[in-house]
Amino acid sequence: MKKQNPRLLALRALTEIWRKDKRPREVLDSYAATLDSRDMAFIQELVYGVIRNRLYIDRCLTAYLKNPSGLKHATLNNLRLGVYQALFMRVPDRAVVFETTEVEKAAGRNAGLVNAVLRKVVTGKACPTLPEDPTERISIVTSHPGWLVRRWIERFGVSEAEALAKANNTIPPLTLRVNTLGTDREKVAGRLSEMGIEFKYTDFSPVGIKIQGSYVFREIEGLLGDVFIQDEAAQLITFILQPREGQAILDACAAPGGKTTHIAELTGDRARVYAVESSAERLRILQENVGRQGLGSVKMICSDIREFKPPEMFHRILLDAPCSSLGVIRRNPDVRYKHSPEELSRFHEKQVEMLTTVSRHLLPNGILLYSVCSTEPEEGEEVVRRFLHKEREFFIIEDTES
Repeated sequence: MKKQNPRLLALRALTEIWRKDKRPREVLDSYAATLDSRDMAFIQELVYGVIRNRLYIDRCLTAYLKNPSGLKHATLNNLRLGVYQALFMRVPDRAVVFETTEVEKAAGRNAGLVNAVLRKVVTGKACPTLPEDPTERISIVTSHPGWLVRRWIERFGVSEAEALAKANNTIPPLTLRVNTLGTDREKVAGRLSEMGIEFKYTDFSPVGIKIQGSYVFREIEGLLGDVFIQDEAAQLITFILQPREGQAILDACAAPGGKTTHIAELTGDRARVYAVESSAERLRILQENVGRQGLGSVKMICSDIREFKPPEMFHRILLDAPCSSLGVIRRNPDVRYKHSPEELSRFHEKQVEMLTTVSRHLLPNGILLYSVCSTEPEEGEEVVRRFLHKEREFFIIEDTES
């Protein structure tokens, strides 16, 4: 089989992500089976690198092009890939110009323009002068939309807002949660050591392992019955819920199943866990993950949680509500470009409605845990405040056993 050009695959991936509105992880994983780890890591670096630095790259391109946005979409993305390699990677300048031009040439597009622009980029190696306004400067340097930077400056100040935006552009580790029903963290750590994979234990979760290094999904694929890929913060949510054996537990927005499977594991697979998911496609992923973990206590239902008719009341309810995901930009860098302030208001209304609905299904003295992966108060504190104002029988638990 002829070796595929990783730069061309990176270009195709960006096209799928931005033209077809697909998630980067979904697109990249679809390429993994046909590529070796080295090429996969290179493609991942290119794709995520361009996404994380898109506004900065486009600002640099304006020094050499009057109207970059007027280019064909594929040509613009190819230039972005070239600029990223020139400014952020240790790829030789000649290779940047030659390889990027070859990709453009193979597609029969504007190879001459790509070649000329990249020659200027590798010669200049600098971005044009940045604006003095802190919102605009941080927006360009960190490639975050101006409206979001402005909000953070108002809440946190310039220095902290800039630090937050820069932190979002760092590469996150791959974090695993060990399935303690079948193994333990030390045994999984031993297997990772045998594979030559660098790792360390998570700081707070007693069942988490952070993988160091680049793309290792294929290497750990054989572990997926014993581990679940899940960020440490998400692991901690289930501990805070305090699920117990014999309880009826509702996971209200369950896919892809990280928290559902963790609930089942923490209860020894001896609770009645109801996992509700509105999307049939995401329910299928949930079913696969529950099956892979070998769990028998989970009942999976395809339903909008606002229309769900529960067969019983619940001791524990987890509502990990749909949100903007602006708190996990580091993991999902594309979400920064997808939202607006107006959408935060729409999320807020939906979240309040969902929280109010699921609260009706909680037994007296039960625990209802509301979580979102957003930095924005409209989706967090303000949702809880509005809910508590209406539902006076609920109160915040200041401390938990976890």
